[in-house]
Amino acid sequence: METEGKQLVIVGAGHAGSELAVAARQAGWAGGITLLGAEDALPYQRPPLSKAWLAGKVDAEGLLLRPRTAYESARVSLRTGVRMEAIDRAGRRIELDDGSRLDYDQLALCTGGRPRPLACPGLEPDQPCANLHYLRTMADAEAIRAQLVPGVRLVVIGGGYVGLEVAASARRLGARVTLLEAQPRVLARVAGEQVSRFYQDVHRSEGVDLRTGVQLESVEVEGGRIQALRCSDGERIPSDLVVAGLGMLVNVEAARAAGLAEAEGIPVDELSRTRDPAILAAGDCTLQFSAIYARQLRIESVPNALEQARAAASWLGGKPKPNRAVPWFWSDQYELKLQMAGLSQGHDRCVLRGDPAARSFSAFYLAGERLLAIDAVNRPADFMLAKRLLAQPCRADVGRLGDESVPLKELLTQADDAAVTGNPREVPVVATP
Repeated sequence: METEGKQLVIVGAGHAGSELAVAARQAGWAGGITLLGAEDALPYQRPPLSKAWLAGKVDAEGLLLRPRTAYESARVSLRTGVRMEAIDRAGRRIELDDGSRLDYDQLALCTGGRPRPLACPGLEPDQPCANLHYLRTMADAEAIRAQLVPGVRLVVIGGGYVGLEVAASARRLGARVTLLEAQPRVLARVAGEQVSRFYQDVHRSEGVDLRTGVQLESVEVEGGRIQALRCSDGERIPSDLVVAGLGMLVNVEAARAAGLAEAEGIPVDELSRTRDPAILAAGDCTLQFSAIYARQLRIESVPNALEQARAAASWLGGKPKPNRAVPWFWSDQYELKLQMAGLSQGHDRCVLRGDPAARSFSAFYLAGERLLAIDAVNRPADFMLAKRLLAQPCRADVGRLGDESVPLKELLTQADDAAVTGNPREVPVVATP
């Protein structure tokens, strides 16, 4: 398309928005590019917030996705501290929270999401507690880190990746950590029982008081702080600091009002195009049909955000390259690197390769002979091979998959026949890195 003199406006300055702004210029977009960010900061990495940032191993500059000069070189106008309030599709303009309007020829929605708030008797929505925190922004992480002193009594609510990573970082800083998970096991939405059990054992061995199947009944608030949490079994857990990791709510209110989104996200195709040809979307706020898994998915991960942004940029530059990447994620906890490729929902068996006791193993998730996903703990080679093969239907030699005397590449092969390409049970997926 002819782009000279046209305006590309990108809403959201996270991983997807930052990547799209620079990639669009590199792909040949000749017009103006404006990148809008809600925070008063240059776009920065979010995954390290629960890991290296809390541990004090990286500073604010080290979190930056790109230096300011990179946006200047790409002729990107970066506006921070501003939010989009509404989209006028007919007039091709957006309304901002400072009362101004911004015209666009192409609009890209990279609005991400926000933490799901803790709702519990004892809490008043309009009366925030000074020691209750969520973890999505640098400001959130700064507030948590300021209170993570040795001996502090930290209660983490939620046994997903964010909750487990915060617990691991806090233990390394000397905090006394209690983790509460309502489900029977941690990582219940995204991992199999063997991997859940492994991480439960690891955290408990590191001194985390990890409790599953626990329902939070109420909190005791005094002086604007949570003094204790009371569980449904009557136990009272004193607290100095509380971090809630309860998942994410997508920021799609403006897109939904404009007829572009569903409650779960903004539907896009493989080029990140919405149902409006003038509007793209990328990142955590999107829903995209996956040919690999034959269902619509919302993927919360940095790699997915980057791939969608690059696909959008390729379309804007006139050389479309559809995004068909395999979903993948990672999590760092203690000295363990967990790398995940694919989606395990719908598997009917899990085969372990390696020894969890040695803290080095892979969990392969299968539907029949078809490989759906892998969780690799300190096994980068297994992860890389499986990730590459998952791009197409892949058959596993199930009977020998756990035999480490046989090279893995001999046990995983591409397959085209319908016998191994049947669709897994359809499950809405929200996965977090």
